[in-house]
Amino acid sequence: MDYVRLGKSNLMTSRVAMGAMSLAKIGDADKAAELVRKAYTRGINLFDTARTCPGCEQILGDAVGDIRASVMLATKTSAESGAEIFSDVETSLNVMHTDFIDIYQYESNRFLPEPDGRDGVYNALLAMKSAGKIRHIGIATQDLDIAGRAVRSGLYETLQFPFSMISAAKTIELVKLCEQNDVGFIAMQPLCGGLVENIPLAFGFLHQYESVVPLWGVQTEQELEQILYFNERPPVIDEQFKADVERLRQFFN
Repeated sequence: MDYVRLGKSNLMTSRVAMGAMSLAKIGDADKAAELVRKAYTRGINLFDTARTCPGCEQILGDAVGDIRASVMLATKTSAESGAEIFSDVETSLNVMHTDFIDIYQYESNRFLPEPDGRDGVYNALLAMKSAGKIRHIGIATQDLDIAGRAVRSGLYETLQFPFSMISAAKTIELVKLCEQNDVGFIAMQPLCGGLVENIPLAFGFLHQYESVVPLWGVQTEQELEQILYFNERPPVIDEQFKADVERLRQFFN
């Protein structure tokens, strides 16, 4: 497994990350924990979930309890006030059995929290960071304008945004903007919600961007093995590969 620096957070994360937001759908907490542990033993050290995914934070926390110091936990909140932020952070800490959250992401497609805002959200995030309960502040959004403003603001260390081989050119520009501003880019929906079925092409496309950490959602050992296989044997980026990618991009765009 290769590791990359996640922007100005300075976190050294595995080249691929595991989305843990569907762990509860597995239906068996022990099997879900086994999946997380297998990902860890194969080199994955970044696991991402969200407060809005019932049960997933707890399953993840249970799975990494004795290896907590060796993994990075990321979760999200969509709280609308400072008081709700404090409550969500404490709840996430409790259910994940941890003293701190490595990357705490504010999830919104509606507005961008800023210092001294009337909502109190960003100030609460800063207070939690000062208290050592969160280590890095990120933003998670599907809104291109909010993403761009967040990156330019200098207030956020990471951005989680949809990015796949069929993403529009403006998303590729956003990736470059993150590089210019030293903001870590976590790519959600690397298969565009299931629209992309060609895993080798999808993986190879994202692998070209060394500053991007794709967030692969897996629910089975077979899915995990598939991602790990292509991570260890990334497709050759030749003219045929580029032509195949461009054909799919043109089809969806």
